[in-house]
Amino acid sequence: MSTPPTAAGFTLPGPPNLVSSLRSRRTGAVPGLRYRPAAPADPEKAAEVDRRLEAWARQLDLFPAQWSGDFAEFQCGRAVVLQHPAAADLERLTVAGKFLLAENIVDSCYCEEDEGRGAVRDRLGGRLILAQSALDPFHGAPAQEAEWRRGMQADGPLRSYQAAMQDFAAVATPSQADRFVHDMARLHMGYLAEASWAQTRHVPEVWEYLVMRQFNNFRPCLSVVDAVDGYELPEALYARPEVQRVTALACNATTIVNDLYSFTKELASDPTHLNLPQVVAAHDKRGLRAAYLKSVEIHNEVMEAFETESAPLAASSPLLAQYVRGLSDWVAGNHEWHATNTDRYQLPDYW
Repeated sequence: MSTPPTAAGFTLPGPPNLVSSLRSRRTGAVPGLRYRPAAPADPEKAAEVDRRLEAWARQLDLFPAQWSGDFAEFQCGRAVVLQHPAAADLERLTVAGKFLLAENIVDSCYCEEDEGRGAVRDRLGGRLILAQSALDPFHGAPAQEAEWRRGMQADGPLRSYQAAMQDFAAVATPSQADRFVHDMARLHMGYLAEASWAQTRHVPEVWEYLVMRQFNNFRPCLSVVDAVDGYELPEALYARPEVQRVTALACNATTIVNDLYSFTKELASDPTHLNLPQVVAAHDKRGLRAAYLKSVEIHNEVMEAFETESAPLAASSPLLAQYVRGLSDWVAGNHEWHATNTDRYQLPDYW
């Protein structure tokens, strides 16, 4: 299948040559990738979080029975246990899992047209503004507020957002909850940019793509590291430019990790799907293998900047040291989850 020219005049190179034999698929860590080993996940704790999450999802009727396999494959409980090794308790781990699950339900149902779950890109803006209101409640005349509440309950993705936010607010400070709401707005803006480019078949420049991924990334998950660990990084510290920079670098590193590990999965189902290797290949006029390896280098540069710049911050204050450690733990746990989730991800045969 050939890919038509894009609005920018570039063509995407098409899907990689996937290894057909299951036995010969490459799994494990991407060779040459810079990462820190994660603390092992307690399997009993992960199973308990999964049990609580599935009960929560069933109670809210968040997904049909045929999605059960997807839930098991995603390993949500193991993900949050890996990402939050210093979590204060199971309740807070479960809240982190609720957000992770809710964000993936919204992404699947509203954004991923290829999954056949009702997503339509030209309706995405309207859907996402309502989704944002599930986190940032509507305030108006009583009759309209009542209609809004009914609307929130009439749709599974909206129910998931609203219920997860209510449970987070019960364990977080108002400042932490407000921080999360704003980071979700950033995420939704990234969703809209990606959908716009997909509609117009536009292939962005590499830097433009990475700007989009700084918004369409895991930042909301990292926004909660202090709340999950049972303390608060005060707004006066969190808002400092150097703290914002290391937070963004951590989030960007995790997002490129996702691009690298989900590469074959995404392109096997949609050869036009934008990810970092695809964009590098289109603009550098290089094949996918060279573009993939270049993307590993880009990740490593971002990861090195995070490690280098977070070190003096951690040395400057015990509270910042705790926050930086939480970011670093999340980055390490996210990588471990991707590298070991072999039911979901396999690497291209590029080494």
